[in-house]
Amino acid sequence: MPFLILHGWQGSGPDHWQSWLARRLRERGERVSYPELPEPDTPRLDRWLDALDAELALDPSGLVVLCHSLGCVLWLQHARRASDRRAERVLLVAPPSPSAELPGVDGFFPLSVEPEDVARAARSTEIVAADDDPYCPEGALRLYGEPLGVPVRVVEGGGHLNTDAGYGPWPEVERWSLRSAEHGAEH
Repeated sequence: MPFLILHGWQGSGPDHWQSWLARRLRERGERVSYPELPEPDTPRLDRWLDALDAELALDPSGLVVLCHSLGCVLWLQHARRASDRRAERVLLVAPPSPSAELPGVDGFFPLSVEPEDVARAARSTEIVAADDDPYCPEGALRLYGEPLGVPVRVVEGGGHLNTDAGYGPWPEVERWSLRSAEHGAEH
């Protein structure tokens, strides 16, 4: 099963859990796409959607998608306009709030996605977010999980679930990823 990893605002860097996961999956022989999205310091939704469309054209179905931060909003904006299911499973990690201070970010909010859009874009979607994420003070459960009907696992004290919060190697996300690779839609 192919993997697609989508970073957030300002990219992820070499020590981020996404970079670590991409290396680990490739070491196992998995197909992993981890594109550098255009202008990560001053992202524009239209350019990021074009880059995502190019990635989806390479692997049109059966993807396992793992997003962090603004990459989550990118996926949800894609879901809003998706005409068919492209992903098997999606993990949205630390989606930011529209109230987050992300200088240079253009077009990602407002987000007008509906539960049926999320269901159409992927067979299964889950959220992992912290209870103290400075980029989502309202909480991912309230802002994303409940309105979209998506299960949310809350990590206590996890911050933005990035390198600054201690999330370099993250074995739990690796297990989630490999479970899907080994067992498909059974989980």
